[in-house]
Amino acid sequence: MLTPVSRSRPQPGHLYDVAVVGAGLAGCELAFRLAQGGQDVLLVSQALDHLGNLYAPTVQDAAFPDGTLFADVAASILPGTDGWVFHRALKARLEGTSGIHLLQSCVTALDEDEQDGTVTLSTWEGPPLRARRTVLAVGAFLKARLLVGSGMEDAGRLSEVAYDFLADDLAARGVWLQPAERATQDLDPPYEVRFLTVPQAELDGFRLRRSDHVYALGQMTGGPHSYATVLTAAAQLAAELLHDPHTP
Repeated sequence: MLTPVSRSRPQPGHLYDVAVVGAGLAGCELAFRLAQGGQDVLLVSQALDHLGNLYAPTVQDAAFPDGTLFADVAASILPGTDGWVFHRALKARLEGTSGIHLLQSCVTALDEDEQDGTVTLSTWEGPPLRARRTVLAVGAFLKARLLVGSGMEDAGRLSEVAYDFLADDLAARGVWLQPAERATQDLDPPYEVRFLTVPQAELDGFRLRRSDHVYALGQMTGGPHSYATVLTAAAQLAAELLHDPHTP
């Protein structure tokens, strides 16, 4: 394993090894593994207070795979502890991991530079971000619509805004997106989320077929998903990226 880099202290124009957009299960697990492998990682979340959030109220019966960050954090707290306590413990682990820069921001578009092999990420807030490779792990947030009772909001979870601009940017790049939906488990109030996903036909493994440096991971890819499948996929992509001959 490579020696982990020091905690990133980016200045304007800083070039990350990997930018991970979305800090749910897939994004957090991937960022953690890449940083442990010596990569300089940007982990972008629309709300750091929701980092690592689960769709169930506790981690009981979550069945996180052994050897994952999530299994390790879950083992450090009581099984019936609520999801907020789990989130705080997970966030503390990520904050203490050398090589990860946590950023609260909303990515709206991607621009690949074929000459220097980098990706520039545009944001709502204005400042562009740059990385050699970008992984989209935005879960159920691509053009998401949340239905609760008779109301609807542009969100992937209650009060968490949807990635409409990013979905439009992918579609403009020629990426075919298909609809999916998911209902919450044991939450009050219960709600349903309808969102867009990247189908397997648009992927070469994890990489977008229409891109050389952009990958998709987790629930935003087509097919059934569980905590176990998402975390296993994150481990697989981390191994792939760390063994990429173009890895710095």
